Amino acid sequence: MRHDDSQQFASDNYSGICPEAWGAMEAANRGHAPAYGEDAWTAKAADAFRDLFETECEVFFAFNGTAANALALAALCQSYHSVICADSAHVETDECGAPEFFSNGSKLLTVRTEGGKLTPEAIRGLAQNRSDIHFPRPRVVTITQPTETGQVYSLAELRALSATCRELGLALHMDGSRFANACASLGCSPADMTWRSGVDVLCFGGTKNGMHAGEAVVFFDRKLAEDFGYRCKQAGQLASKMRFLAAPWVGMLESGAWLRNAAHGNACARHFADSVAGLPGVRALFPVEANAVFLTMPAATMEGLRARGWRFYTFIGGGARFMFAWDARPERVDELVRDLRTLAAAAA
Repeated sequence: MRHDDSQQFASDNYSGICPEAWGAMEAANRGHAPAYGEDAWTAKAADAFRDLFETECEVFFAFNGTAANALALAALCQSYHSVICADSAHVETDECGAPEFFSNGSKLLTVRTEGGKLTPEAIRGLAQNRSDIHFPRPRVVTITQPTETGQVYSLAELRALSATCRELGLALHMDGSRFANACASLGCSPADMTWRSGVDVLCFGGTKNGMHAGEAVVFFDRKLAEDFGYRCKQAGQLASKMRFLAAPWVGMLESGAWLRNAAHGNACARHFADSVAGLPGVRALFPVEANAVFLTMPAATMEGLRARGWRFYTFIGGGARFMFAWDARPERVDELVRDLRTLAAAAA
């Protein structure tokens, strides 16, 4: 079988495992350890999260982001409740009904947004639209940080959203599949971006940050974590060899790789966006604030890029999406820039 290992920027899921995560997994692989999270690595990872967030949070590990989000929302809802989210949120567009499935039917209420950001006014309008018994009662707001379009909520925006949630009696959940990129973008502490800004539950993504798999579900309101372990078991998310989900987090958090990896991806995205700015027929669809760049361009230019072997998706806004992972090579980014410049000039 022929394998093409040329680096692509279609998704940060294309990347491999970073050395810090790989090294921790190798260390965890020596000898035997108790199963189902009763091992020292899992305890050490949970403590590393408590140190990172500067608070006594409850931490659980899931295999992937869909399960993490769906189970976290299910813990916050009853089946007759609803969840307010942006119309482009991953839980709405890309999780195959998992939040509804694991919550036994809690309905997602979507808000049409520009760039995937919710506003206090949008939340209030939807939450107060109906209060009769025939409509699923709003119980949770979920936000994506960064959004699906790569934009980052500022701390002021997060605090305004959480204040609205408190006013309306709603819990606030953060889908942080690229949470590290948001922290690197704003230069703020994880604590400031979460519980100090009023976030109740965070799904912290490891897969897109340099791990092989694994997301952490972090409950800052520990009462909300009651029986969450049973939810994980029932959903097939309780790893028997849990140390291999937990150990990479130890390597990532203790070394600081989680933030370095994100900062590198962000810097490559910024470099790429700056390098193609002003090309004829090429325009950025959204501000570049994390590790994603969305470009609109003529169909012929897109076809030309694909003909030269480049892969990318066009499922948001019709533009070409380029994602820059922890291992993005600057010289490979420049190859993409050169090809795009050549094709844009030809199209013009």
